[in-house]
Amino acid sequence: MPRAKWVVASLTVVLLSTGIAVLQRTEGALPAAVTTDDALPSRALGLSGHRRLVRELEQSGEHTPGTGARSPRTAPGPLRAVTGPLRAARPLRLRIPSLGVDLPLGGGRAEVAWDTGGPAPGAAGTAVVTVEGLRLGELRRGRTIEIPRADSRTAVFTVVRISPGRSSGHEGASGRAQLRLVGGETAVLARLTGQRRTR
Repeated sequence: MPRAKWVVASLTVVLLSTGIAVLQRTEGALPAAVTTDDALPSRALGLSGHRRLVRELEQSGEHTPGTGARSPRTAPGPLRAVTGPLRAARPLRLRIPSLGVDLPLGGGRAEVAWDTGGPAPGAAGTAVVTVEGLRLGELRRGRTIEIPRADSRTAVFTVVRISPGRSSGHEGASGRAQLRLVGGETAVLARLTGQRRTR
């Protein structure tokens, strides 16, 4: 019986030694200035590259965890739920992230135009925005539409219906903040579900 235990212990040592040697050969020798988060288990799991990338981004100033620093492209603040309509404010842009759309609203080019005779997007009622050349039929329920406004707030709408034709049918109570996008032969109805500060 003691001999069997000795054989098992010897085989275990040999297997461990072989495994470590193979691992060191495939991963390469550890650099001299290895930090504790790049220890051998992390390298074996393929995590060291990710940690190194995060460190490089932190040093370049692109990402600083916990400080709230943002790069210029990620300027909007966190999304907040809304309990009712927002105050009226002039809409500036139309953003549809799922379609890659980010266009100025109004101005010289009339690709995207807000019907100024109706409510402003985010205010009580159904705001109407007409668009040209966008694939509104590719939108799906649950996708978001964002309208940055002149009051430094972005109204965030969630799509509830996509309809053929230029009308989206019954639009619900007028006190609710809604957005109707009309383009070509498609109309999209979306409800205000959030807002964020535009920094």
